[in-house]
Amino acid sequence: MENNFQVLIIEDDFRIADIHRQYVEKIAGFVVQATVKTAKEALTHLEQCERLPHLILLDIYIPDTEGLELFWTIRTMYHDIDIMIVTAAKEVETIEETIRGGIFDYIAKPADAARFEQTLHRYKQRHDFITSREIMEQHEIDLLIGFQDLSVPASTTNSQLPKGIDPITLDEITHLLKSNDTQGITAVELSKQIGTSRSTARRYLEYLVSIKEIRTTLKYGNVGRPEREYVFRATYEQND
Repeated sequence: MENNFQVLIIEDDFRIADIHRQYVEKIAGFVVQATVKTAKEALTHLEQCERLPHLILLDIYIPDTEGLELFWTIRTMYHDIDIMIVTAAKEVETIEETIRGGIFDYIAKPADAARFEQTLHRYKQRHDFITSREIMEQHEIDLLIGFQDLSVPASTTNSQLPKGIDPITLDEITHLLKSNDTQGITAVELSKQIGTSRSTARRYLEYLVSIKEIRTTLKYGNVGRPEREYVFRATYEQND
């Protein structure tokens, strides 16, 4: 449990809170630390808990507070905690203000499990991306902040990746394959290391094969069919 991401849910509707709890706890590496219904309960929990949560899922419409008051209180007092807004509020002013406040994500209700899963995987990937580096180059910073010219439709940008390929995840996998400790990896091994399904890991690996960043070899075990092992191309060529 010590290595899990701790999540605090602030939601006044107990039925929705329970749905969100189920969404969170379906994702490996995440646990719900507590669920609270009011601003008072939320601040009391944060004052008294032994370990602060990594992430807060915050509904804006909380009965004992107005507008974004609770959001700014948490952001001011606990600036190390990431905040993900999950709310029915869709006003541009609200969205803009929370973005200025440094939210990790903004999900409009009713949220679905797939959207939650995508966000939590991205949260873990961002954490791994940051903690694996001491400095970052500009292209890595661009990946981290999601830099993109909004005046140009995504479908027309030269750097647009195929559907289902996230740039931060892609960079993390490439970095892993380039590391000195990694001579080759299977889709199963990669899925365990980055916390995704085997099919997701294979999709990224096959994409890297398609752009000639990596190549495949066969890994023979004691029994069964050989597995495809993916090797960073420079490492493979050095060993030839």
